[in-house]
Amino acid sequence: MNLTEKFLQLALLGANWVLWILVILSMASVAIMIERWLHYRSLAGKDAGLTQGLNADLANSDLDAARSKVANQESPGARIVAGMLDVAEKGSGAAAALMNGSRASEKIRLERNLAFLGTVGSNAPFIGLFGTVLEILRVFNLMGEEGVTSGDQAAQIMTGISEALVATAIGLLVAIPAVIAFNSFSRRVKRLMSEADALSAMVLSQVAAGEDK
Repeated sequence: MNLTEKFLQLALLGANWVLWILVILSMASVAIMIERWLHYRSLAGKDAGLTQGLNADLANSDLDAARSKVANQESPGARIVAGMLDVAEKGSGAAAALMNGSRASEKIRLERNLAFLGTVGSNAPFIGLFGTVLEILRVFNLMGEEGVTSGDQAAQIMTGISEALVATAIGLLVAIPAVIAFNSFSRRVKRLMSEADALSAMVLSQVAAGEDK
């Protein structure tokens, strides 16, 4: 079996199928960008807005009122605090343990699908370059079979090479927005988690203070 011939047959298919892969990756990336942007927008400022009310309720040892404020909330801090309040009567140690465990799961929840954007941003240029190489191989193979005997054939070859570079351009076009979105959303995750940490730390301090009364 001549592996070179087998791979050459694959290469002679050209870059069209590679472009379809890039189109599919682009569509998936855009869908994730829209979904994540809407999700983060819905959570912005929610945990910071709960701080004052929860602080007042816990200062008055009104756990029921505090639980009602965080019930059915989707923000990471509210979800962490809801679990902490469920075990608050067991002491600050139990609340702290639940806070630490919940924080990791909430961070993973916020980062859902961001790894896909990062992977597309890192690898789409290489996929595009792969398509360019395949298309150039096809053009040079055509040159070897037919030769270049006229200006028209030379023009066709140059056109084929320029078309080969389209795959690289498309790869960059897919990668750049994905990288920008990944970096932007990563900063949003950090901001949301910092608000969640501030809220849960305040609740933990109130639970600990309640033990000393």
